[in-house]
Amino acid sequence: MSIITSITNLFNATVGRNQDFEQLIAAKDITRVMSLLDSHQLEAEEAMKEYDPKTHLIMERKDKVLKDLKGQRKGTLTRWKLPVGYPVYINEISLVFLFGQPVKWKQKSEGADAGFQAYTDLLKKMHFNSKIRQCKRLAGSETESAMLFRVYRNKKNEPDCQIRVLARSKGDEIYTRWDVYENLITFAWGHYSKDVAGKTTYHLDIFTDETIYHCQRGTFGWEVEEEDNPIGKIPVIYFKQKKEWDGVEELINREEYVASRRADTNDYFSDPYLVLKAALLKSMPDKDVENKTLVANDNVEDVSKMASFLTWDGQNESKKDELEWLRHHILTKTFTPDIDWSQFKGMSQMSGKALKQMMLLADIKATKHKENYDELLDRTASLVISIMANVLYITKSEYKLDQLECDHDYQEPFGEDIAETIKNINEAIDGGTMSEESGIEQNPLIKDKVQEKERIRKQKQEAAQEQRNIFASTQKKGDVFGGAE
Repeated sequence: MSIITSITNLFNATVGRNQDFEQLIAAKDITRVMSLLDSHQLEAEEAMKEYDPKTHLIMERKDKVLKDLKGQRKGTLTRWKLPVGYPVYINEISLVFLFGQPVKWKQKSEGADAGFQAYTDLLKKMHFNSKIRQCKRLAGSETESAMLFRVYRNKKNEPDCQIRVLARSKGDEIYTRWDVYENLITFAWGHYSKDVAGKTTYHLDIFTDETIYHCQRGTFGWEVEEEDNPIGKIPVIYFKQKKEWDGVEELINREEYVASRRADTNDYFSDPYLVLKAALLKSMPDKDVENKTLVANDNVEDVSKMASFLTWDGQNESKKDELEWLRHHILTKTFTPDIDWSQFKGMSQMSGKALKQMMLLADIKATKHKENYDELLDRTASLVISIMANVLYITKSEYKLDQLECDHDYQEPFGEDIAETIKNINEAIDGGTMSEESGIEQNPLIKDKVQEKERIRKQKQEAAQEQRNIFASTQKKGDVFGGAE
């Protein structure tokens, strides 16, 4: 079979599956449509259980039943259950090193400054920076999340756009469908809503490039409303990754178990035991009773000479070593720095470069994440520009949205060393390896890049005009005093 034949067969199979999908929607067989979509809800719910310390495995540890010498139950001894929030800590460190500082957008195109300014203004209005941090946090803790861009008409009857974050912990159900080249071709959002009468109804919104299907499950089947997708793209950025603590689940379970057992042991042996010869005692205290009391025989005159205290000299060193070993491997195997604030005592203000070296593990992990998030940010730029061109700013020809291209950079989580950055920029401009325009875009002190470029342009024009005026004035003086031939 030739390569051309294989590609043709693959194309026909894909078209066939799309036709089947559309036919099922047309037949309002949404239940079968859902069966064709990928879902990771069970995986997300399992990750959520591990993320919440209240639902860790150690919380299932049973209390001890106490029995007397006759085997009769006399009470219950509570056992310690000490969950440790490793997943939360690991996830937050990962988030900070990727999106702790806002994404820095820059323009790749020329002559579309007004459009680029509108682009950055729209992202700010939609609270994009906070939304992407929410999505990253949820994806790290639940394995998936999504950013849904909703276009609508606001109170002024003007086209507008907002972002909604979708996740299983928020009650959302996420479904996806991909082609063989890993392109997202269908996205579906399942959710429940209440009407004015208080009745709860299940909805499924299905998004494709061309069409949006609003499906509602009724008593006798599905109701489907169809509308054209004005954006021309699926209005969703889908985040999918492994949970941030993937691979160290058993290590976490073991540390929680050992720590809980050690807490029980500490309670049991924390008070000293009084050791007496049997002839001295009339009655012994129960081992689980606080404020233990020994009652001696009446013929004993000096108990102090015939008794001694037995105390626990210290904890088992092997347990201590094991706990340290577990903590070390939990953090290093998830590329998470062990931040001990005591190591920062006495240190003067550290540069961003020094902090980056101390947090090398987190920086390695962030670099790994960028392999996926670079694609997501590129798609975000493409999607937002399509929303601007096809919905929000159709009449704004001066924005030149058909020419607008945007790129992105990540910023250091602890901020940049501004003095060092500006020095490097100036040296690059002086050395001819960077243009003044690129220097303006990368200068951390400049907030409005477009406005600053315009100011510099006017400043250069005024300086040039001043030079021309001086030159013209010098020529006139030469004419007056006979300096010109």
